[in-house]
Amino acid sequence: MAAKKKKDFHPSLDIVSSKGVELTGKKIVLCIAGSVAAYKAIELARLLMRHGADVTCVASNAVTKLIQPDYFKWATGNKVITKLTGDLEHIKLADYNQSDLVIVYPATANTLGKLANGIDDTPISTVLTVGFGSKIPILMCLAMHASMYENAAVEKNMQFLKNKIEFISPKMIEGKAKAPEPEDVLEYVLKRFGFSSILQNKKVLMTAGPTIEHIDPIRVITNQSSGKTGMRLASELISAGAKVTLIYGPGEEKPPVGAKVVKVLSSKDMFEAVKHELKKRFDVVIMAAAIADYVPASPKKTKMKSSKSEIKISLKKAPKIIDHIKKYQKDVLLVGFKAETNISKNQLVESAKKKLRESSSDMIVANDIGLSRYKKNPQNNQVTVVDCDKVISSGWMKKEKIAKFVRKQIEEKLK
Repeated sequence: MAAKKKKDFHPSLDIVSSKGVELTGKKIVLCIAGSVAAYKAIELARLLMRHGADVTCVASNAVTKLIQPDYFKWATGNKVITKLTGDLEHIKLADYNQSDLVIVYPATANTLGKLANGIDDTPISTVLTVGFGSKIPILMCLAMHASMYENAAVEKNMQFLKNKIEFISPKMIEGKAKAPEPEDVLEYVLKRFGFSSILQNKKVLMTAGPTIEHIDPIRVITNQSSGKTGMRLASELISAGAKVTLIYGPGEEKPPVGAKVVKVLSSKDMFEAVKHELKKRFDVVIMAAAIADYVPASPKKTKMKSSKSEIKISLKKAPKIIDHIKKYQKDVLLVGFKAETNISKNQLVESAKKKLRESSSDMIVANDIGLSRYKKNPQNNQVTVVDCDKVISSGWMKKEKIAKFVRKQIEEKLK
């Protein structure tokens, strides 16, 4: 099996994520219309791949007369679409949720007009028609002579599509509306998917997941935590350009690509890992792990017999890791998490403020995990962010959006 995978691996895929992981997991369709600027599409495809994207090219008939389709296959490692067949390439690429973004680079007046008027007589126009209907975001990078760009019909088509698709303005040079440079398109795409100049290259240390504390070599006590929120937040930070070191307890969720992962089991392991990592300089520390507050005072070295009708276990208080962070790096932005159950919003805020003071944190993300609607649908959540200046609630939403909400609050504190 391993040999087969190696054989099927296209050599061009070696560059994927070589410059960043902001676009990891994103499927991008690159439609290349008939313009002399088409040769730059190869560079754009490679730039997107270097930041993690999976790119599939759709080339017009005019483009194939300028550039052989094999060049696009070489660039992306994926089959190039030059005609539509019984495989329904347009549906596979642009139907609901099939891709994350369709880029038209370069985009001609002809391609623009066909999309605006519902004409789908080529592979590109058909892919765009499907994507337009399925609400996949479309980004057009126009390229044409200035006189064409200023044509009333072209302006009308652009006006119709305004606020329905996205445009990157061409550069007016030598009487031509030239396609934006590939680097400019990459920057736009990165920002579109959450890339943030505020978090770019910021070093973030983060804990996530539960810890387990051994009673004996087999039995443990733990907290109920899947690690989902932590993994979503780590992924958001990486997508925004941050360099994330993740100290991860035994959670169920897979860590995001791009994070440096340090796996731990117990609260003691996590504390030691945090202290070790803090020998290096960080800009942000996020304590999102569900760390045990109490641990067995005297763990047994051998399995306890199950014949007894009753056993008593003595627990001792575990160190609060968050309380020690500012002792190691006093200027770091410290973000803590606080979970409560079945309390009022005012009580939740007061609990968060108390933790803010005790830990010298800069921000506390608090939530009530005892709510009945959380128990019914743990994929959703509601958090309240408390700092010394404000209290702001996210509202009830999916954990993916919660992660985006928390990321924005961190960005605000870093400004």
